[in-house]
Amino acid sequence: MAALTRKDFVSDQEVRWCPGCGDYSVLSNVQKVMPELGVARENVVFVSGIGCSSRFPYYMNTYGFHTIHGRAPAFATGMKAARPELSVWVITGDGDGLSIGGNHLLHTIRRNVDLQILLFNNRVYGLTKGQYSPTSREGMRTKSSPTGVIDHPVDPVSFALGAGATFVARTADVDARHLQEMLHRAHAHKGTSFIEILQNCPVYNDGEWEKVEDKETRDEHALRLVHGEPLVYGQPGQRRGIRIEDGTPVVVPLADDADPRAAGIVVHDDHSQSPSYAFALASMAPPAFPTPVGVFREVSRSSYDELLGRQVTDAVAKRGAGDLKALLESGDTWTVEA
Repeated sequence: MAALTRKDFVSDQEVRWCPGCGDYSVLSNVQKVMPELGVARENVVFVSGIGCSSRFPYYMNTYGFHTIHGRAPAFATGMKAARPELSVWVITGDGDGLSIGGNHLLHTIRRNVDLQILLFNNRVYGLTKGQYSPTSREGMRTKSSPTGVIDHPVDPVSFALGAGATFVARTADVDARHLQEMLHRAHAHKGTSFIEILQNCPVYNDGEWEKVEDKETRDEHALRLVHGEPLVYGQPGQRRGIRIEDGTPVVVPLADDADPRAAGIVVHDDHSQSPSYAFALASMAPPAFPTPVGVFREVSRSSYDELLGRQVTDAVAKRGAGDLKALLESGDTWTVEA
C-alpha cells in the first residue's frame, strides 16, 4: 500500500461549521492521525448521528454514514459485526450520544464492540440553536432554561465507566499533541474506545473549557493523567497533588522540591482492573479539583465482534455453511396468485 498523507483523508466537501468552532481542530487532528494508523482508506468508516459534529463523515475521504439521531452506535455495531476488519469510528455529541442516543451508547460500550467513539462535549445543543444538553452545568442559562438548568448533568467519563468501558479517555479540541496521542491509543485498543473531547461552541457556549484549554491557565486547571506518574499539577510555587483517602480524592499542597511519592500522592495506573480508581478520578471537577485529561482506564476483555466471529465459525464447523435460499423456502410456504 502506498504511503498515505493527511491530504488523502481530506474530502472535496466545503467544511461548514461556525467560525471558531472546536470541531475544526478535531477534524484537522483526526485527518493528520489517520495515515499514521496504517489502515487503507477503503477499510475506514466514520459513522455519525445528528448534530454539529455529525457532519464529520462528509469531510473525511473515507467511507461514511450520516445516520439518524442517537443511533450511530447501532449502525456502527452492525458494520463491525459484519465486517470486523474495518476500522469504524463513531462521531457523536453530548446531545446526540447522551440524550436520545444514551441507550444505544450504553449497550455498545457494555458489549465492548471494537469501535472508536469520539464524543464532542460542548455542554449545549448547538445545531438546534442553544438549548441545554445532558451535560450542561446546573444553573446555566440557555434558550430552553432561561432561569437556569436544574437537571444534574451527566458526566460522559462516569457514564462510560458505569457501562463497563475498557478504554476511557478525555482530551481537549485545541490540544493537538494530546488529542493525537489519545486517538492513537484508542485505535490501538481492542474493544470499545471512548474519548470525551472537550469542545468549544463559540456561538452558544463560548469559553466553557477556557481554563483547561488556555496555555496560560491549563497547568493550574488540568490534571494530566500519565501512566506510572504521580497525579501532580500546578505551576512552580503552587504545586499540588492528589491523594485518595477512603476512596475520595483529596488535594494536597506540595513544595517544589517535595517527592510526590513520599508525600503519598497517587501514582496513576490506567490499567487497574477495578473501575473504582477511574471513578474516583472522574468524580473530580472544578472548582474544588482540576479537570483530569488523559486515559482514565484501559483494560483487556474480549470484544463483541471477536466473540460473535467465534460463534459463527463454530456454527459453520458443526452445521455447514448453510443455504439461504433453502432457509427462506423451508417450513410453511405459499404462493400468492395474481
